[in-house]
Amino acid sequence: MSRVGLRFPPGLTYETWERAGVQLAGVLDSSAWCLGDWLVCGQENYADRYTRAIEVAGLDYQTLRNYAWVTRRFPFDRRRAELSFQHHAEVASLDVEDQDEWLRRAEDGGWSRNELRRRLRTTREEAKAVAASTLMPRVPVARERMERWRAAALRSEEHLERWMVLMLDRAAEDALGTEPPGRDQHRAAGADGGRGRPVVPVQQKPKPGGGQS
Repeated sequence: MSRVGLRFPPGLTYETWERAGVQLAGVLDSSAWCLGDWLVCGQENYADRYTRAIEVAGLDYQTLRNYAWVTRRFPFDRRRAELSFQHHAEVASLDVEDQDEWLRRAEDGGWSRNELRRRLRTTREEAKAVAASTLMPRVPVARERMERWRAAALRSEEHLERWMVLMLDRAAEDALGTEPPGRDQHRAAGADGGRGRPVVPVQQKPKPGGGQS
């Protein structure tokens, strides 16, 4: 092994070659932690000289700054040896509690860095969607009225929450004379009287004798 690469002997077994790859990956990963710790030490103890040492060593300052930022976010006792430096970098911007929770999930689930990144992105997108929506106010109603609404929603083959939104939209349209946002995607073909209201299917009870009107 030298600064310019590795020479592998002839007849190298697969197992030995694989083990070398694992060792190299560990060295590469630990070097990020070590370089980050090295820069932090220099910044704290040699504030007037550490940049010169970086130049002498031929290191990229911006890359080192990124390493140092992650190492500062994770003291030694919170670094997980079973996860890579890049796992830690993915969650470094989170609060401490969230960092530990996501790293625990990644370790327990055997997630790769990319899998952790994907799950973080999905969670953030879901949080944005929730933040962009508005919850309906809590309104106290009599039990009998709620049961009546629930029965109407069931008859219309809708979930109660969606049925309530549809009815409120209809009432708002009658009062304001305008269609609510998003009506096009809910409008049914042949809506009543051409006014564009959603058709709410009502199941008819069969008449005695088996016939229907």
